[in-house]
Amino acid sequence: MRRLLLLGLVTGMMQTTAWAAAAPAEVDKSIRQANTDLPINTIETTQIPSLYELRVGNEVFYTNKTGRYIIAGGHIFDTVTKKDLTKDRLEVINKINWNDLPLDKAIVSGDPKGKEVAVFTDPDCPYCHQLEKALVGAKGIKVYTFLFPLESLHPQAKAHATSIWCSKDRHAALVDLMVNGKTLAEGECSTPIADIQALAASFGIRGTPTLIARDGRKRSGASSAEQLLAWLNNR
Repeated sequence: MRRLLLLGLVTGMMQTTAWAAAAPAEVDKSIRQANTDLPINTIETTQIPSLYELRVGNEVFYTNKTGRYIIAGGHIFDTVTKKDLTKDRLEVINKINWNDLPLDKAIVSGDPKGKEVAVFTDPDCPYCHQLEKALVGAKGIKVYTFLFPLESLHPQAKAHATSIWCSKDRHAALVDLMVNGKTLAEGECSTPIADIQALAASFGIRGTPTLIARDGRKRSGASSAEQLLAWLNNR
């Protein structure tokens, strides 16, 4: 039944879809002028008023009649400010209450008076290694690191996280493993790793590194210290 309904829907769409037409000359000109760095092949109308289809090589994007806003991959980009508006909106929607973070279960490092950021990290994650390298000696950033091994991807990550937490100097051990590539002694102590994994799941955190700003904004992936500080300052 479900298959028949889907087939009927697709058939109906095929019957009602009209051939696209070239955009009016003034619209074509406006869009191209707003996107001189985009090698646009064609600009055509769509069934949605004031929404235009851009063909760039083998890819398709959508824009308004001025060309300022581009829809790509489900995100809306502002070509003037160079911002991903959808990403910014998702940050607002998915904010996390900083007070819900168990800071006593984090490894604290960085500038004591700097901008605060929480980092969920996997000791065996390559992008986490990049971020840790960027944070070494970074000015103006105070870091709370939560050990969040993704065991399905990195089978040894939990053991490495345990070694870090059970070390006498946890941050030094983290840097030794993730930045300097050293092998740590096997850890034997009680850890908050299971609690952090449960917390991450409750926050919808599934990848590493995931960063949380003091105001609750969340982002993923590695970045330079300068980029991170700009983000923490909400720029």
